[in-house]
Amino acid sequence: MQHVNGRAESHLSSQVECELENVGKRGWVNQAYCDTPPLERHTINTVYHIPPRAGASNPYQAEATMLNQQPAKKKSGCCSVFLRGIKGLWGTTLTEDTEKNQELFLKTTLRELFVYILFLVDMCLLTYGMTSSSTYYYTKAMNDLFVNSFESIASMDDFWTYAEGPLLDGLYWTTWYNDEPLDTGSQSFIYYENMLLGVPRMRQLKVQNSSCRVPKDFRSEISSCFDVYNEKKEDVNQFGLVNGSAWTYHTEAHMKGSSHWGLLATYSGAGYYQDLSLTKDESAALMAELKENLWLDHGTRAVFIDFTTYNANINLFCVIRLVVEFSATGGAIPSYQIRTVKLIRYVTSWDNFIIGCEIVFCVFILYYIVEEILEVRIHKCSYFTNVWNILDVVVLLLAVVAIIFNAFRTIKVNNLLGSLLKDPSSYADFEFLAFWQTQYNNMNAVNLFFAWIKIFKYISFNKTMTQLSSTLARCATDILGFAVMFFIVFFAYAQLGYLLFGTQVESFSTFQKCIFTQFRIILGDFDYDSIDQANRILGPIYFFTYVFFVFFVLLNMFLAIINDTYSEVKEELASHSDDIHITDLFKQTVMKLKFKKDRISDVQRALDGSTDLEFRDFRETLKEMGHDDHDISEAFTKYDKDGNQILDREEQDKMKRELEEKRNALNAELQNLTHGNKTEDNMTSSSSVPQEKFHMLVKQVAELEGALTITICKIDMVMEKLGLQNTEKTNKRQKNGQTPGNQK
Repeated sequence: MQHVNGRAESHLSSQVECELENVGKRGWVNQAYCDTPPLERHTINTVYHIPPRAGASNPYQAEATMLNQQPAKKKSGCCSVFLRGIKGLWGTTLTEDTEKNQELFLKTTLRELFVYILFLVDMCLLTYGMTSSSTYYYTKAMNDLFVNSFESIASMDDFWTYAEGPLLDGLYWTTWYNDEPLDTGSQSFIYYENMLLGVPRMRQLKVQNSSCRVPKDFRSEISSCFDVYNEKKEDVNQFGLVNGSAWTYHTEAHMKGSSHWGLLATYSGAGYYQDLSLTKDESAALMAELKENLWLDHGTRAVFIDFTTYNANINLFCVIRLVVEFSATGGAIPSYQIRTVKLIRYVTSWDNFIIGCEIVFCVFILYYIVEEILEVRIHKCSYFTNVWNILDVVVLLLAVVAIIFNAFRTIKVNNLLGSLLKDPSSYADFEFLAFWQTQYNNMNAVNLFFAWIKIFKYISFNKTMTQLSSTLARCATDILGFAVMFFIVFFAYAQLGYLLFGTQVESFSTFQKCIFTQFRIILGDFDYDSIDQANRILGPIYFFTYVFFVFFVLLNMFLAIINDTYSEVKEELASHSDDIHITDLFKQTVMKLKFKKDRISDVQRALDGSTDLEFRDFRETLKEMGHDDHDISEAFTKYDKDGNQILDREEQDKMKRELEEKRNALNAELQNLTHGNKTEDNMTSSSSVPQEKFHMLVKQVAELEGALTITICKIDMVMEKLGLQNTEKTNKRQKNGQTPGNQK
């Protein structure tokens, strides 16, 4: 039995030693208090928002403070305060410990959502600030002038007819509609408003003779053979008049050109080119010379006509490229590209506003870059297992590329315009800038789309908002298995359609077009007559079997998978309520404010009817009302300027005034909070707890917390004394050479 008692004594002694190690020296600073320091208690300051002092967990600290025996304070440096502020600035649900604190999780999420909405608004202003409805009408005007007649080209003769007629008439405007001359100098203003920048350029690409093989049976009749276009088969030899750029091959690097993706092939930026003149007559003479000397022949595979116009009224560039492809089968296939872009920025007052938005955008990007770095630093590789985190990185990368390109575009345009102004008779090559400006706009459009989708990340705290993501995540495996079966059937029909109708129906002329045509059939957009005319037997069989298996069977299976999963997710979410709602956070805030206002009223009642109020009377009155010693001490010390532990009439009046101001401010805040929530409170079910009862429960919990803390402190004190006594007995026995075993 004594052996067991010895083990208990040693265990209790070790427990006391561990407790003393955890408390440290701070518990023994007050020499007038010799008991065991109580456990640390997290209190709510109900009088004033005063930060608690270090070591303030002693329930009798107020008396020690008035005796000028304050415990030692641990001074926090400016560096630690700054680091805490920085951490709070970039505090997110991934950097804060919000797993066990739903209220902190909700507050952090709402703060992230608010900041992100500001970023999204700024991004929308930037994106829409680069576009205008005038862009469409500018493109339409150029399309009506140059493209309508251009699309009728079907041969080389048609090309020369267009080039010498509608093209020159559209490029050079020298007179008014009443045949009065335009006083514009050497410049041409298309539609009287759009200045032609520099001179137009005509360029062609050719392939070599004998670039393909003629069968032996036809070699006696066919002496030449020109294959379809291929960059390796380009003709680089001089021809025709030999002298001049139109008859001499130039590489892509020499011309500073770029490749073009046509309807039949992808063409390089090299070839034979001819720059036209500033006047219509000179340009007509150059074209006549090219036509007479057969500039276009059997080897020609593509002709490009490039020029650029600028409209100062709306500050827009229109970069036009007209392309005629001459296929190996004969005939001509016209196509065109019209890119209307805004290359010169920061001209109007709206542009100056956009500058401010761009600066704010850069600040936001820097902010989010630091945020993502902090999150990656905390979570390491597991950070990239979340789809939303990957989306964050994609949005930031696209934004950084957009910022870099914006600076590059501004510098490049300034250099190009500077060289053009020095020599107005040269060709102004804006094709490169127009292409990348278009890609830049496309990238911003995609980035803005991702930015809008990212909002789902911040509203996922509510169960209603998680239905879409939960449904797709749960049925992903089933959809993947179904997709394999679907695309086997889909591509089988695509191959069948290409082989059956590819020679006669344009929508089935290539395998890629077959794929998109079949998707259009699913949506109800199809041309059955063309299929029936191409093959009167297999055409109807293909169409009806495809519609039956793909539309009626497979597509409905796909919808059934999603519907069943959605029903399961909805049932589960309905049976599990959210951990915390915004309304719960609102009610907690209201209860805290009301509780704080009641505590202020208690202090005001303690001040009533006293000429000179001593600290002990003030403390006893508020202790009976359930206030904390630390709060009482802090409030009294704040207004006891002379330090005599007595509040005179002047000091009490100052305390009353500030308390009344605090009370009025809390009343106003409560009114603002409760006014917006009246409708929701009226709709609350009868099973919910009334606010008055909840208020009373909060107050009872606070009082219970205070009583429980004092009880724990007394238990610790008793345990410590027992432990010290047992330790003394054990040491005395060991000193006398006795052991529990010998004693027994």
